[in-house]
Formats: sequence, C-alpha cells, structure tokens
Amino acid sequence: MKGIQKVNWIKGNQKFVLHVGFWSLFILLTLFIETTFLSDFSTEQQLTLGLLAFAVYLWIAAPLPSGATSILLLACMLLFQLVDRVEDAVVGFLSPALYFIFMLSIISHALVKVRIDRVIARLLIKISKGGPHIIVVGLPLFIFIFPILLPSAIARYKILFPLIQRLNQYYGYGEKSLFKKYCLYVIGMMNQKSTMIIFTGGGFPILASQLFRDYGVADLGWLDWFVRIAPPLWIGMLIIIFFVWQFLKWTTPNDDWHNKNPSISLPEQESTNLPPMFWIVTGSFGLMILTWIVTDQQRVPLVLPPMLLVVFFALPKIGLINNEVIRNYDWENFLLLGSSFSIGMLMESNGTAQALAGELIGIVPQDANLIFNVLAIALFVFILRFLFVVPSSAMIVIFPIVISYAELIGIPPVGLAFLVVMVIGGVMILPIHSPTTFYAFETGIFTKKEQYTIGIFSSCTVIIMAILAALYYW
Repeated sequence: MKGIQKVNWIKGNQKFVLHVGFWSLFILLTLFIETTFLSDFSTEQQLTLGLLAFAVYLWIAAPLPSGATSILLLACMLLFQLVDRVEDAVVGFLSPALYFIFMLSIISHALVKVRIDRVIARLLIKISKGGPHIIVVGLPLFIFIFPILLPSAIARYKILFPLIQRLNQYYGYGEKSLFKKYCLYVIGMMNQKSTMIIFTGGGFPILASQLFRDYGVADLGWLDWFVRIAPPLWIGMLIIIFFVWQFLKWTTPNDDWHNKNPSISLPEQESTNLPPMFWIVTGSFGLMILTWIVTDQQRVPLVLPPMLLVVFFALPKIGLINNEVIRNYDWENFLLLGSSFSIGMLMESNGTAQALAGELIGIVPQDANLIFNVLAIALFVFILRFLFVVPSSAMIVIFPIVISYAELIGIPPVGLAFLVVMVIGGVMILPIHSPTTFYAFETGIFTKKEQYTIGIFSSCTVIIMAILAALYYW
C-alpha cells in the first residue's frame, strides 16, 4: 500500500519537478546572458527583462492558472519596484483594445443567439447539393470574408465544424476523408489567418491596431487596414490552399473523393422567413461596420459604436444580453491581456525595448541593405513568436522591440508593423499556436505529419508574403 502511495505521489509531482528543473536551468541561462550581454543595460532594465523572461515561462509552461499568472506578474512589478504606484502596474487595463475585444465578444454572442449559424447552415446546405467540388472551392472564399460578418474565429469554427461533419456524411465519405481533412484545415488554420484582414475580425487584430496607435505608427481606419493587409494575405492563402489540397490528395491516395454516394438526407430549410429580431440584430451590426468605415476615429472612437450596440442588445425589448452573458465572458483572458499590456508599456517607458533594439543592431552588419534588414527582423519575430502560446502576448512583447529597431535603422515603421502582424498571426506550426488550430488537431482527423507539414508550409508562405509586402507594397 505504501508503495502504491509512493508511486502516485511521484506521478502527481512529476509536473512540479519538471517545472523546477526547467526554471533552475532558466535561471542559470539568465545569469550567463546577464553577465555576458546585458552589461550596457541599467539595473531597472535588467529587472524588466527578468520579469519578461519570467512571464514567458509562465505563459508557456502554465504552472499556474492564467488568471493567477496575470495577478502574479502585476505583483512582481511592485515587488521589484519597477513602478512607483499600483496605478502604474495596472495601466495596461486602461487600453481601449481590451474593452473593444470585450464588446465584440459580447456582440458575437448576440449574433449566435439570433441563430446566424442556422442561416449559414442553410446557405451551405443549399450549395452543397451541387457537389463537394462546390464546397471545396466555395468554403475558402467564404472564410476570406467571414471575419467581417462574425468577429470571432472560435465562434466561426464552432458554427462550421458540425456542418462539415454533416456534409461529410451526406457525401458518404469516411471519418478521415480527404474532404473532411481539407475542410477542417479551412475552418481551423485558414480561419485563424483570415481574421487579420480587418482589425475588427478578432482579438488579435484589434490588439494590433491599438498598438499601432499607442506607439504612434499609424492611425488607420477600417478600410485602410483592409486595403493594406488583405491583398498579400489573400494571395498567400490561395497559394497555401492549393498546396494543402494537393498534399492531402497525396497523403490519402485511396480516398473515394470522386465516388460520392449520399448516404443520409440533409435537413430541409425549416422556413424561408427569418424572424424580425434577426434583421434587427444583423442590420444594427452592419450599421456598426458602416460607422467604422465612414467616420473619423479621431472624432468617433473605435470602441464607441460596439459599446452602444451592446447597450442596444441589452434593452428589455431586445433582451439578447444580460448579466449572465457578462459573467460568462472569458475574464481569465481579460486579465492575461491586461497584464501583458502592462509589461509591454513598462518595457517602452523605461527604455528596455529601445535597448534591446540597440542590441539587435549590433547583430546585423552596419552596411546591410534594406532587404537583409527586413529578412533579419522577420526571422527574429518568427523565433520569438514560436515561444508564445498566445499570439496576443507575443504581439505585445515583440511589437515595441521591432518598432524601436525600425526607428534606429531608418526603416518606415508602418511596413515593419504589418510585417509583425502577419508573421505573428500567420505562424501556426504547433497546434497550440492558435485556438482553432488546436480544436482542429484535437479531432484526431489530422496526423502529426499532416499537421506539421501544413503548418510549416503555411507559416513560411505567410512570412514570405509579409516580407515581400513590407519591401514593395506597404
């Protein structure tokens, strides 16, 4: 009995032991780097880098719940006396991006509540009767514009995944068919990438657009952002989708793709008439998007239209938003983003980001041309992005460093800022690099070889498109 208890104790504490070992090695490496490379950094800057390294460890290894991790990082700012007041530690929670993400998440809930998923289902069911080829061509095109209609990649995935399963059964394909793998890639990886086409397409682009304004890079409107990033992103995704289709055909040579044999009947449309509430909600949502397009953000803050829309949806006559909806919001992610913002602002205010950028200049040859500098920055962003599970955290940490670097070597910051957005948002090699990629991989439909091959190719393609756009388009 004691032997069994001992084994259980060992198993239960394996994770703790691994964390201790990892952290011990990390401390040794930190001390070595500090004594070798950080002699030009002030004590405050060295402590800030130590806090950043500690935050990266907590975000990656996750020894604590994300909410507790966020609180610990804020406490460390006070313990290390990196800030003078509590107000300075929690300054990240004053960012409009936090509340913009919150508002759009609540609005997405209201859209789903009026059954926008049913409308999408009817559309897909209608076009699916033309054959699977229609879905193969039409689904990526639909994903290209879907972020405009529903600003949540997770919500888009949850709406489309049951439909994909149903269509796979309708065509009589197997559980791991070519059709299902392809569609799962589209609503998993591709869905997450397409969220960047507009800065209101999800939490990550919202955060990125706010950083553009906070660091004085540019104050872009809704349409300005779309015109800049959509063309290179769409071209890259078209290249990727062609590769994915050919690769999956090669890895599933015995698939009965051409031998569709409907084995079930799809449900018919329940009613062609949509309730008035649907039109009220979608009409007001469209009006909000139109407001973003035509108004000046200096006069009408970006967060104001969604704030008013949330209040409108909460009116007694509408009743789509109540206290329960607010309570069920992902407040852990709210804390995570707020504490990440605080660390990013701390790095900027005490010169840590500028000092790191200066160290980067020492690595890059002084006589390097523009192309080499952009390639070096893209590689630097990719390496750092690979360490982060949450793209938003990666954005907050990497962005100020790259912008400071751009100012030091004279590269236009707008192009490099969009480069950072596309690289961070486009890297999805590991399943944990984005929520929808993780959900798609967890279905067991993809093999590890397929996941990593598609992830590496798609990530490299987006990075190449970002480099070309930074050099010749932005």
